[in-house]
Amino acid sequence: MMDPMMGGMMYGMDPLYLLVFAVTLGLSLITQFWIKHAFNKYSRVRNSRNMTGADAARLMLQAEGVTDVTVQRFEGGMLSDHFNPSTKVINLSPEVYDTPSIAAVGVACHEAGHALQHARNYAPLKLRSLLVGPTTLASKFSIPLIFIGLLLNMIGLAKVGLILFGVTFLFQVITLPVEINASVRSRQALLSHGIVTPGAEANGVSSVLTAAAFTYIAAAVASLMTLLYYAYRLGLFGGRNRD
Repeated sequence: MMDPMMGGMMYGMDPLYLLVFAVTLGLSLITQFWIKHAFNKYSRVRNSRNMTGADAARLMLQAEGVTDVTVQRFEGGMLSDHFNPSTKVINLSPEVYDTPSIAAVGVACHEAGHALQHARNYAPLKLRSLLVGPTTLASKFSIPLIFIGLLLNMIGLAKVGLILFGVTFLFQVITLPVEINASVRSRQALLSHGIVTPGAEANGVSSVLTAAAFTYIAAAVASLMTLLYYAYRLGLFGGRNRD
């Protein structure tokens, strides 16, 4: 996928573009550092029950009455953990699947939280799933259409691209309650089922999940700023398109 800000490179010396680019880049770097720091810190802290991430996810699912979800090891790289609702599989990276750490059980149970959402027909998750296809398509064509439209002064084409970019932004907005709710469910389950103890262990899990949640917030903010920038360049807020 093209860099969301790439289309603005024609405005290389535009102060507004430079500001948006700097803020989005800064948010990205901060969130990457935060989540990696939190995960690395608590991946070295063993949980008192000596449970791996896979053990914790399976226990949480069993305790919550979800019996049709599989937890499997996934060689997708660090923090590539995810729940696939179409196959009902929780894919956990080796660092999470095999490790009896605070970070591992937090991440694993967060993904189990998504499985609970699916089992309980959580409306925002269902809506996000419906938008996956349109968002994938929109993410491929939105920025190229905006870029070509601005470059050739074809404002109608650029506005189509802007609408498509709006679809990707909507997807990110809907993702926020989905991710936050999954973290809330996982925190509650971790404590109620005795996977972690109150105090230091619970606080460690919260630190990891809070850092992870901020990555989604930062992505939504960055997309909003990019969306508003191009809308301004298309004259929707009084901005003036430049050849």
